[in-house]
Amino acid sequence: MSVGHSVKSSAKSSRNMFLQIRCGLKVVNSKNRALIQHFTQMSKRIIVTGGSGKAGRYIIEYLLAQGHQILNLDLVPLPVDFSQKVHTLRCDLTDGGQVYSALSSHFRLTEPFREPINDPPDAVLHLAGVARNMLVPDIETFRVNTLGAYNIIEASCRLGVKKMILASSVCVYGVTYAEGDVDFEAFPVDESHDPNPMDVYSLSKICAERTARSFATKFDIDIYALRIGAIVAPHEYKKVFHSYVNDVEKWKKRKSHGINSHSFGCRLDHIET
Repeated sequence: MSVGHSVKSSAKSSRNMFLQIRCGLKVVNSKNRALIQHFTQMSKRIIVTGGSGKAGRYIIEYLLAQGHQILNLDLVPLPVDFSQKVHTLRCDLTDGGQVYSALSSHFRLTEPFREPINDPPDAVLHLAGVARNMLVPDIETFRVNTLGAYNIIEASCRLGVKKMILASSVCVYGVTYAEGDVDFEAFPVDESHDPNPMDVYSLSKICAERTARSFATKFDIDIYALRIGAIVAPHEYKKVFHSYVNDVEKWKKRKSHGINSHSFGCRLDHIET
């Protein structure tokens, strides 16, 4: 397996991980071509949560290249080279008041204040949260991921945002952090398989998806839940893909699914308007 092949396969799998939640769950995959460009039609005002993270930086870079205005909600600032282009508003997503205020904020200090109810963001990309197990105690992983998702979804809906992308995980199928071997009825594993989370991180992602479904039904908002695999940044390609090739059993046991971080930018122009 070559590095190029690995990247191509990851990008393909990412296309098949788009889920549209609008008054129910609809699978959006490579067979459904009725998606038109939303993020590249005109300049949009887009809020990204967790934009300072590994995937977030590449998403922001892509959106800036398309001419969009970005506000980053994070507890950590963006690198210096981004600071002149994107303002990072320090925000605790587990605090509903902070989230509501942040989503109704202006994007730059030079902008005039605006009425948030009459001019909500065009879209919200929710990437923030505890990225995996064992970073903090399990109960904190669950609290941060579920409460953060609830607050950002509720505030977006009540402010009139009509487009959201929610970062979920392939771990909801019971992979990576599974207890013992997992036997699937068929391969490849796709959106038609029932989720079977076996750890707190995966459980928190399922809770976020169900929250999104509930609010999407009530407020008629399009929410896309991306069940993302392991994120590999460009500077990690050599090390990670070399490991894929030379330590197959390790990755087989972990049942890992890779996606390169550039794939996020490649797929953003396929979100329905």
